[in-house]
Amino acid sequence: MNPFLDQCRAAIGAAHLLTDAADMAGYLTDWRRRYTGRALAVARPATTAELAALVRLCVQHRVPIVPQGGNTGLVLGSVPDDSGSALILSTARLNRIRAIDPVNNTMTVEAGCILQRIQEAAAEAGRLFPLSLAAEGSCTIGGNLATNAGGTAVLRYGNTRELCLGLEVVTADGEVWDGLRGLRKDNTGYDLRDLFIGAEGTLGVITAAVLKLYPQPQAQLTALAALRTPEDALRLLSLAQDKCGAGLTGFELMSDFSLRLVTKHFPQMRLPFPQAYPQYVLLELSDSESEKHANGVLEGLITDALEQDIIQDAVVASSIAQSKALWQLREHIPLAQAEEGKNVKHDVSVPISRIGEFIRATDALLQQQFPGCRMVTFGHLGDGNLHYNVSAPEGEPADAFIQRQEPVNRVVHDSVHRFGGSISAEHGIGALKRDEIRRYKTAVELQMMRAVKQALDPLGLMNPGKIL
Repeated sequence: MNPFLDQCRAAIGAAHLLTDAADMAGYLTDWRRRYTGRALAVARPATTAELAALVRLCVQHRVPIVPQGGNTGLVLGSVPDDSGSALILSTARLNRIRAIDPVNNTMTVEAGCILQRIQEAAAEAGRLFPLSLAAEGSCTIGGNLATNAGGTAVLRYGNTRELCLGLEVVTADGEVWDGLRGLRKDNTGYDLRDLFIGAEGTLGVITAAVLKLYPQPQAQLTALAALRTPEDALRLLSLAQDKCGAGLTGFELMSDFSLRLVTKHFPQMRLPFPQAYPQYVLLELSDSESEKHANGVLEGLITDALEQDIIQDAVVASSIAQSKALWQLREHIPLAQAEEGKNVKHDVSVPISRIGEFIRATDALLQQQFPGCRMVTFGHLGDGNLHYNVSAPEGEPADAFIQRQEPVNRVVHDSVHRFGGSISAEHGIGALKRDEIRRYKTAVELQMMRAVKQALDPLGLMNPGKIL
């Protein structure tokens, strides 16, 4: 028998320590099914105290720890390596909503809560939790915090970091830091909260959080606009910000090829225009006054955009069903890519003002080196975040093209760097981009990151091999 595993069983109950290969399988493979690691076991604690006890056992026995939420990440941040030495700490059973304070506009939740459940609980209390992304039916808030997830509403509400007021964390030595303060002002020293948000479980395990809530909007309207170029999309963004102010909550850019993939692989979906256009923008407008007021603002925006020759056509959803249908076009782009075959994904950000220039320059560089490659360009234009993905040329097997991932990455990431951008906007670094960041971060920046890691995790047990 293994003394470490026996002690883990005693700490959380034998039924919640998985060691059988079949039981562990779903925890070992990443969401894109590109990589499968190995683990000593999967532990599923039900309380913060149980999780802390497991961390202390790992410290005692020098067992590496891989925290895992919904395992929906895209950069190999939540799966173990192939050594088989790590314990996966699943937060799936830490899934309680502890408190909702509608007057303070806060909700205290455990890390294993599914994002969609948090959205629903907020709505039941007459409030809005605005974080929204494609995986919201399976991702957990702990994972969202660990990666500082973005999503479609960053333009108005910010990344997950901006939506969190306090944290509860099990540290790398098994202590519990209770920072669950629902305060918007707390200027009492170093901001420990922000150290753990975005750290991908490399400094400690987030077990609970105090989240910001907002009043429910009186109306939410969706429109799809057709345009000629990304530069026109930037002109539309400026006009929309002038006309709508903080009411502009979503602004998504989608290339024609992106949506052609959707209609190819999901033929039940149709674009609501009689002809194709090079670019499309999906806008969402939230209004605190009334639906009538929101309609007036949106109609005025579209009229001005047409008169100024910024957009070529537009449709406004007249029902919730139509709004969902427009958003489904956007949300099905990654699914359509998967149906088309393996592709090289990039989650990048560049200054908003340079997005059009970046797309044009990088498209040209890729065509020079990989003739016929097809760019699937879409993303959150309003906050400068593009999912700039590259698919194989027509007729070339996707499995063959994916072998050229490294030189494709080099072209894209070097271009991002030249434009003053980041090679990871919202997905994190994980193991996939760990070596890449060394090319683009300064020695001083990397050394400060290593110093933080050494201070908070001196044994190097927390999610080893990720970020650094």
